Amino acid sequence: MANFSRGKYAQFISDRSGMAFPYKEMVKEWNGARVHVSEFEPKQPQLEPKPYGADPQGLSNARPDRTEPAVLILLNPDPFQTIIYSGTTYVNVYSPNHNRSTGAQVRFRGPSNATGYSDVPSFNGVTDISNASGFSITVGKIDASGNVDDTTNYYYFTSTDSATTSGISGGGDNCTAGPVTLSS
Repeated sequence: MANFSRGKYAQFISDRSGMAFPYKEMVKEWNGARVHVSEFEPKQPQLEPKPYGADPQGLSNARPDRTEPAVLILLNPDPFQTIIYSGTTYVNVYSPNHNRSTGAQVRFRGPSNATGYSDVPSFNGVTDISNASGFSITVGKIDASGNVDDTTNYYYFTSTDSATTSGISGGGDNCTAGPVTLSS
C-alpha cells in the first residue's frame, strides 16, 4: 500500500470559508467539516441537552400522620388549692398554659412508682383528688366569693369532700394531670 505524503507544502480549502490554508493546520469539526483552527467552533451544548428524569412523586415507606394520644402533664409542686364557696369545696389547679377547655375530663395522679402511680396526697380534708373517674373541669381560678379569673394558668373542679379551710395549697411534688385512661 502506498504511503501518503506529509503535506508539507499542501493547501487545503476550508469547508466553512472556502479559503486555502496549510494542510497541517486543518481540524475536523463535530459535524464532519474540515476547517482551519482559527475557524473551529465547538458543538453547541443545547443541541444535545442532558435528559432529566421526572420529579419524584412520593416518599418510599411513607407513613400517614397520626393523632397524638393525650399525655400526662407534670404539675408544679403543691398545685392544688382548696376554695370553699357557698358550702361547696372547689379545688383550683395551677397548670401554666394548660390549653384545656371547660367540660374536659381530667384525672390526677401522684408520683410514679414501680407499679404505676401513687395517689395524690390528701390535704385540708380533701381525699378524692386521685378519683379514677377523673373530674369535669372548668377553666379559670375561682375564689371564695365565686369570682373566676386567670383562665390561662388555672382550672378548677368540684370536690365531693369538704375542705376544712379555704385557700390551703397541697398535693406535694410530681403530681400529673392527664386523661382518665392512658394509652400507649
